[in-house]
Amino acid sequence: MEKAELEEGTRFLPRFDAKGLIPCIVTSHKTKGVLMMAYMNEESLKLSLQSGEAHYWSRSRQEIWHKGATSGNVQTIVAMRTDCDQDCIWIEVDMPAGQDGTEVSCHTGRESCFYRSVDLGDSTLKF
Repeated sequence: MEKAELEEGTRFLPRFDAKGLIPCIVTSHKTKGVLMMAYMNEESLKLSLQSGEAHYWSRSRQEIWHKGATSGNVQTIVAMRTDCDQDCIWIEVDMPAGQDGTEVSCHTGRESCFYRSVDLGDSTLKF
């Protein structure tokens, strides 16, 4: 595959890593904030494109994971992008709001999996 085709072509040619995975960054269509990062394999990517709902590859369970199938927090894909060399995907999603009006994306019950910041001075975590 030529560099020009990857960077400037119109064909979607996702480049999976040696384990058959591609990272996927997920942002909220409503807030524009980062919700999570997960991995997709070829099958979960195809399911996501076909259904319009996010499917990922669970590395811990070694199986396809339909986000929200159990919790009800289904991620409906609004847009999908790929980076310049097609080895990372970014999806923008709509999600149902919880009781307090926020989307719940993280398994901890939070809106985002990125709920802690790292203090650049002493490397401690801040909530």
